[in-house]
Amino acid sequence: MPDLPATAAQWTAKALPRVVTITDAPDELVNPELGLPPRLLSALARAAAARALTLAGTPVRVEFLHTDGPYAVLLPLDRLFEIRVATALRLWHGLGGRRTPPDAGALTQERRKRFILALRALDARLLGTTYPDIAAGLFETAPITKRDWISHELRDQTGRLVRLGFKMMKGGYRQLVLYPYRRRI
Repeated sequence: MPDLPATAAQWTAKALPRVVTITDAPDELVNPELGLPPRLLSALARAAAARALTLAGTPVRVEFLHTDGPYAVLLPLDRLFEIRVATALRLWHGLGGRRTPPDAGALTQERRKRFILALRALDARLLGTTYPDIAAGLFETAPITKRDWISHELRDQTGRLVRLGFKMMKGGYRQLVLYPYRRRI
């Protein structure tokens, strides 16, 4: 996002849809009988300074816009609406002391490992390492001869990892912010 300063990009809802934007609620929507208890309001006040809350062991990033209270969550109606709603619900559950639902946008351990392998494969390829040598290094196998490489079980997997590494290098890493919703954009 070229219009954002580098220091702000990691925390803004514009760059990361899993940031909850909290703003003032319009007076016509506020029912004083349904307001948040003081302990929750103090948790939100602490979050304004830290830009993050840890609720029931779950971190939630927050961004505050003109908040004197009562509070509201800003949810733009865009293609990332589902991500924003899920994050707002996680915040709501955490504020209420209830168990927060799992973060649907968090990378799985398998996915994390795949990205690590892809970046290692990219580094090796940029250094001029051959595909058989990359496979031997990534998967800790014995060196693979040129003759065996043609039909080796790791040939296609290594090629896919190198291609993924190049795709990430050319800007595809930005899709990690939107995982697993990136196909909607």
